[in-house]
Amino acid sequence: MKAAERRLKLREVFESHEFADIESLRRRLKASESTIRRDLIALEEQGVLQRVHGGALSVQTRDRLLDFDWQSTRMAEEKRRIAKATAALIEDDQTLMLDGGSTVAAAARELVDRSLRVMTNSLPIAEVFKDARRIELTLAGGYLYPRLGALLGPLCEQMLDGVAADVLIMGIGGVTESGFSNNNTLIVGSERKMIEVSRKVIIVADHTKFGRAAMVPLAPLAVADIVVSDAKLDPIFQNLLRSHDVQVVLT
Repeated sequence: MKAAERRLKLREVFESHEFADIESLRRRLKASESTIRRDLIALEEQGVLQRVHGGALSVQTRDRLLDFDWQSTRMAEEKRRIAKATAALIEDDQTLMLDGGSTVAAAARELVDRSLRVMTNSLPIAEVFKDARRIELTLAGGYLYPRLGALLGPLCEQMLDGVAADVLIMGIGGVTESGFSNNNTLIVGSERKMIEVSRKVIIVADHTKFGRAAMVPLAPLAVADIVVSDAKLDPIFQNLLRSHDVQVVLT
């Protein structure tokens, strides 16, 4: 297959898929890994995709990954079930840390009538709790990232460094055997600090987040105490998580 034909087929792949790994592209196009890598470099230069660890992201999808409103509508039913299961793991009067993901926001809506202390760097999550009479809410400071509505950067991390939480509920951009990852260096910076100051870490992620690496490595799998996902999660990843002593809750 000539280069022009391969690259046309690759364009078609990234018009319909958020992420594709190099191995699946190699098999699909019956080409060598080095050939696929050269094609991805060429298409990245044309603005079609962004290369990340293990494969590439559609540029259109990459922009959506950092858009809270779009993320909130994606896999909505799975997120609703994950949110209910996550809320059931939380005890009254605990101190919670909540990051800015849309699945975490769904969990926040399930917790609005509980007696809790909550700290978050997310304006959409703060909005969920603004009228909650039994929630003591603290909002982290920092740079307001557009579209995500999340406060990030050094000021946010400095504030997080001065607190402690019983439980962190956190979303992620991708999960592979190498660990958890996310789509922005500022997001990863704040999430690492949240992990550091929390006694228990609950990761919430629907099955589409597994088997793909987001742009920035975040933490090894063993950092999680619990992963809450949906029933479509591949048994390979269920077993992988359990092999790292991570409790898996499926909805």
